[in-house]
Amino acid sequence: MPGSTTTSAPTVDLTLDDALRTLTEALLAAGYTAEEAAVIADHLLDCELRGLSYAGLARAVSIIERLRTTEPPQPIRVERETPVSAALDGGDQVGYLVAAHAIELGLEKARAQGMAVVGARRTWYTGMFSYYLEGVVDAGFVGMIAGSGPAVVAPYGGSEARFSTNPIAFGFPTADGPVIWDIGTSSITHAEVTLAARVGEPLPEGKAYDLAGHPTTDPAAALQGAFAVWGGHKGSGLALVVHLLGMLAGASAAPEGVSDCGFLAVIVDPAALGDAADFRARAAAFADSVRATRPLEGGAAVRVPFDRSAALRTATRRRGTIEVTAPVVDTLRRMALEK
Repeated sequence: MPGSTTTSAPTVDLTLDDALRTLTEALLAAGYTAEEAAVIADHLLDCELRGLSYAGLARAVSIIERLRTTEPPQPIRVERETPVSAALDGGDQVGYLVAAHAIELGLEKARAQGMAVVGARRTWYTGMFSYYLEGVVDAGFVGMIAGSGPAVVAPYGGSEARFSTNPIAFGFPTADGPVIWDIGTSSITHAEVTLAARVGEPLPEGKAYDLAGHPTTDPAAALQGAFAVWGGHKGSGLALVVHLLGMLAGASAAPEGVSDCGFLAVIVDPAALGDAADFRARAAAFADSVRATRPLEGGAAVRVPFDRSAALRTATRRRGTIEVTAPVVDTLRRMALEK
């Protein structure tokens, strides 16, 4: 992930069962049903398994805080639909629920028609797109997901927010496991900045600007100002395109606060274009050829996107524990008692 950071705040080790219980109890106390809490908690715990702690238990705190300051969400509904497409109104539901619904609907249509495009608006905090693409790829399909949101990122050459963190991801099935590329187009994620502000840690240099446009390492000032874009002018162009894709899903160009994020998923059955098994075999062979690339002198072996995530998740499950920032755990446990 671009701009991944670590924190020096005190941490605690939780077993995976304890982490899941902590998440679930806090989400249930916030008003989610058992089924909804299970969907959200599974996603957040997967972030922890893959080493993305800022998007794991810490994100649950942000979800619950937002719920307490807004009107109750409405049911997710389909606004328009064709055999190969659907547009959803997320009802201001958290994105973990809206995206799961959108992907389920998209897979149903792709199975019947060979492809599908599903968009959603009026949602927030959607998490890792790679999480959803694993399900798409496991079903044998190719997927692309793009998302927009509130303005928090400055375009290249500027210091005022115009883009969201605007993630984009692609997933491909192969005969030897998934190839999934999932990035944000900002130099640092919103979840990382929020966690840094929560525990009082500075941001790395060169990642953000304050409200006056001056470079800052203060996460609170960055949340009022803008994050830097990832990848210079090329990343800035990609961020703009992803933002427009979110707007294609019906989202606002500049929603107020954490709201009205756009989510657009395209799902394609390889069998619609050729022999699906042949594609998976050729894709696996190509991925292996990339891994076999001669590394730079003294460098590590070349990886394919998602290799690191899969390896970290396996290692974390084997270890059976995760390391979580102590103030986050304390806050969630307190929230679980606040009915």
